[in-house]
Amino acid sequence: MKRTQGKVAFVSGAARGQGRSHAVHLAEEGADIIAFDLCADISTNGYELATEEDLAHTVKLVEAEGRRIVAAKVDVRDRVGLEQGLASAVEKLGRLDIVVANAGICPLGAELPVQAFIDAFDVDFVGVVNTVHAAIPHLGDGGSIIATGSLAALMPAGLSSPGGMGYGLAKRMIPNYIRSVAHLLAAKGIRANTIHPTNCNTDMLHSAPMYRMFRDDLDNPTLDDVKDGFASMQAIPTPWVEPSDISSAVVYLASDESRYLTGQEIRIDAGAGLNLGL
Repeated sequence: MKRTQGKVAFVSGAARGQGRSHAVHLAEEGADIIAFDLCADISTNGYELATEEDLAHTVKLVEAEGRRIVAAKVDVRDRVGLEQGLASAVEKLGRLDIVVANAGICPLGAELPVQAFIDAFDVDFVGVVNTVHAAIPHLGDGGSIIATGSLAALMPAGLSSPGGMGYGLAKRMIPNYIRSVAHLLAAKGIRANTIHPTNCNTDMLHSAPMYRMFRDDLDNPTLDDVKDGFASMQAIPTPWVEPSDISSAVVYLASDESRYLTGQEIRIDAGAGLNLGL
């Protein structure tokens, strides 16, 4: 079943994790891919970010599905570079139908400077805005914009560290922004929706700063130390969901099956929202 056949999808943060999964799943369903990623570390972020080698592997996976792909190192905080890179990619592939604003970081740690707040907010919110605004001129009837939020956007208590505050604020602002975009673009037949994942089995979750946030009583907590804490968040007994679980929702929102769904928030959270009374 080729639910995105003949479409071109633009995915930010596509070198690994959720972004790579979205790119590959969309390609499996027939889409050609534009894959952007910073492919560099950010100093306040306490875990390594994706590399050029990671992005090259995404290219190989998409090509293995028989689809075309244009990949580039692009910083979503750089609106001009993003616009230029996207315009070039759209020219090569001929069109743009799907936008997945996925790139994100989560710098954690009370010892971090205010710059961690700036970096998290700039990547996680300004980066989403830049991605969507760069894409809008290329979209037409049937277009779909999908933004990655977070269960953190729905939690009554946010993260108290500078980077955590930036992450939480950004993720809380995304749904309101996307609803406004959805309202403005509905008459053009363009949809916009937000997906909120809970813990997702990616490098962001499996990082020393995240482990320490769940077990701040330990200097160097391991996966075994935090797994029960991860699982306690979800009503369905699992410590995390997989990137492919999020990708299934992305494919649905990208396809014509969801042609009348816009301005919505979808939780892929194994019941974590239920535990929070949402």
